[in-house]
Amino acid sequence: MTGGTAEATLEAGEAAPEGGPVHLRAPDTDSTLRGVGLTKIYRKRRVVADADIEVRQGEIVGLLGPNGAGKTTTFYMLVGLIAADQGKVYLDDAELTGVPMYRRARMGVGYLAQEPSVFRRLTVAQNVMAILETLDLTRRERQERLEELLGELSIGHLRDNKAFSLSGGERRRLEITRALVQRPKFMLLDEPFAGIDPIAVQDIQEIVSQLGTRNIGVIISDHNVEQTLEIVDRACIMHDGRIRVSGTVSELVWNDEVAHLYLGRTLTARMRTRFPPPEE
Repeated sequence: MTGGTAEATLEAGEAAPEGGPVHLRAPDTDSTLRGVGLTKIYRKRRVVADADIEVRQGEIVGLLGPNGAGKTTTFYMLVGLIAADQGKVYLDDAELTGVPMYRRARMGVGYLAQEPSVFRRLTVAQNVMAILETLDLTRRERQERLEELLGELSIGHLRDNKAFSLSGGERRRLEITRALVQRPKFMLLDEPFAGIDPIAVQDIQEIVSQLGTRNIGVIISDHNVEQTLEIVDRACIMHDGRIRVSGTVSELVWNDEVAHLYLGRTLTARMRTRFPPPEE
């Protein structure tokens, strides 16, 4: 895919087409985010041990595993929330291991936490504008960018609603909108389906898929295994702090080790009816 700094398909000041979302052009770079040998030790226990993971722009990668497998800690090391005790993080050839989180964000590495991250008593528009005001934009440019983002994520009709009044799915849309303000090359999504109803899950699946088509690389971790595997290009299975198996969805579903460590007999049987075995 091709992409760099994303630009709106609309010219500055041009109105969005009525009733439809605005689609922003994808970044025109082809970057890769990599974690190499990531290790984290808490109280003499290795919660993550020698984990290798990478994602290219435009690719959606799942990071899955049971509770306590080390998924969230791996996320934290990639985005800079915590320091790795061993291993390195790279954005292409640039090492990010010692780079603070806010600088990683400016370099294109975004993170969406599981916990609510909106300002509850601000409106939807104010929530997005609060992030836009941190950028070096003119007042007009901020307003134009606001309209583009609200249109693209189809939340323009909620612009004057207070964040505390939103449903779980609407709140998640707003959080993703805020994360897109800085035009990231990569987004790490921690439990994006948590706390939303089944109908909204499909909406969030579509949004995550659209991130890939916008040439944003995505790493997603969620306990909703089926919904996650439906939208990823490939996935990594963590167990006891280690990435044990990686592959396409079909390769994982038909892998007996994955069935034993994570999916279990019932879910494996159901998933195998949906995903054909990988070609030899």
